[in-house]
Amino acid sequence: MEQAPRFPYDFIDQVIVSEEEIKTRVVELGEQIASDYKDSKNLLLLGLLRGSVVFMTDLMRNIHLPMTLDFMSVSSYSGTSSSGFVRIDSDHKTNIQGWDVILIDDIVDSGYTISTVKKLLLDRKPNSLKVCALLDKEESHKVGLTIDYYGFKIPDYFVVGYGLDIDEKGRNLPYIASVDLKRYRK
Repeated sequence: MEQAPRFPYDFIDQVIVSEEEIKTRVVELGEQIASDYKDSKNLLLLGLLRGSVVFMTDLMRNIHLPMTLDFMSVSSYSGTSSSGFVRIDSDHKTNIQGWDVILIDDIVDSGYTISTVKKLLLDRKPNSLKVCALLDKEESHKVGLTIDYYGFKIPDYFVVGYGLDIDEKGRNLPYIASVDLKRYRK
């Protein structure tokens, strides 16, 4: 019987996705993307900072194809909820015209961030544009969108771990855990 992990933060409620489940799913996603893009000459993984870094790092090691990486820094959260306003803090550097772009995010919640960034990127005329997210809170979507590759669908919990945070806490956890907001203190 596997022993439950010790939580380094008192606001952790429960593990939603284990470290082992994440590892297995990231390998599967990498293999699927490699298969889908085996003929691509210009593949770009475009990560949304900062939450996607851990996921994107592990994912790229499982896509056995030539590729390029780039990042955008965007923000839409204020505390524990999405503001609905998406701000581009730092844009990508690669000219994506003619590239096969996979937009990488840690979690899709309301969908505002992905939807806004997708519209911006499509105006830049990539050859193709797909979305890959580790987590999808499908019941929380406020806009219609397609997530082409996803790791896990989760309930409407506030979660931390594997790059996701609450006020910069919890990013280093190797699993995804729900936050008990009643116990959370800044």
